[in-house]
Amino acid sequence: MMLSSLQPKVAIVILNYNTRSLLERFLDGVLATSYGNKEVWVVDNASTDDSVEYLEQHHKESIQLLVSSENYGYAGGYNWALTQIEADYYVLLNSDVRVSGNWLSSLVEMASSDKKIGAIQPKILDVKDTDKFEYAGASGGFLDKWGYPFCRGRVFDSLEEDKGQYDDAMEVFWASGACMFVRAELYHSAGALDADFFAHMEEIDLCWRMQRMGYKVMVQPRSEIFHLGGGTLAEGSDRKYFLNFRNNLYLIAKNHSSPFWFILILWRMILDGISAFKFLVGGQASLFAVVIKAHFAFWGSFGLVLKKRKAVKKLGDTPVTLYSKSIVWQYFATGKKKFSELRNAV
Repeated sequence: MMLSSLQPKVAIVILNYNTRSLLERFLDGVLATSYGNKEVWVVDNASTDDSVEYLEQHHKESIQLLVSSENYGYAGGYNWALTQIEADYYVLLNSDVRVSGNWLSSLVEMASSDKKIGAIQPKILDVKDTDKFEYAGASGGFLDKWGYPFCRGRVFDSLEEDKGQYDDAMEVFWASGACMFVRAELYHSAGALDADFFAHMEEIDLCWRMQRMGYKVMVQPRSEIFHLGGGTLAEGSDRKYFLNFRNNLYLIAKNHSSPFWFILILWRMILDGISAFKFLVGGQASLFAVVIKAHFAFWGSFGLVLKKRKAVKKLGDTPVTLYSKSIVWQYFATGKKKFSELRNAV
């Protein structure tokens, strides 16, 4: 008891929306985490299944439960909950994650070693194929010059086998929202997750802001978790594509410090248009329409985005480095499918 009282307090916060089956499958493992000074919170985002009943029946004594009256999305749901949770560090953890018993200690140790570390992610492997990296984060995230995210271990849809090639702890551009360990005070002072994103890329947006404030984002591969993926929005769904295309434009417009950021937005929209045309030629007319809809949604909220851009500038002016090459060109034109093959990746 004395040891745990000396440890930083960590709140592991799981956002749930209609994922009772995932809670049943993975929550016991989270509760078995060996770190002493922790609380496990489940935040129900107005589920319509029997998630709350299940939690009250099976985990009433072992978790803290918050139940929202409406679905605020990933970003809004966490923001609503974290204003009510006191801790030194938060872990934003998806409900479809299997953890190992000691996954948390190395994250706390790293954060405690340097007060300028704002967020950390563990190495994320695929729960269905544990020898492979998982799409949502792999071994740390990066962003290229045109705003395309990629990871050590995952470039676009190409997932590498984990052979220990990315086991070094290092500074990265973004930490995955599937499991983001974040300094609690900084989470709020940086402006929290942007609820207008609803879901997808909001963690990259937050990490970008933290870096502007002079904080570092890290990956700690000594901590391993296993992610199922697609637990809330199915892979390949129109809604998922819409959020990704729209939010990528939000991300660039809010945060990019280049004086030519508006030209970058226009160029990125041209690249999106090429993707939309490929969807159409490939018989995916609905996805072609999704890209157009996402662009209209971006321009419809452009005034709000400009206000947010001004607010971001006030947070700080520490230079933030993007990957200087085009990941699109290297992947599709030169056939580089692995992070280790990319020029000047780190």
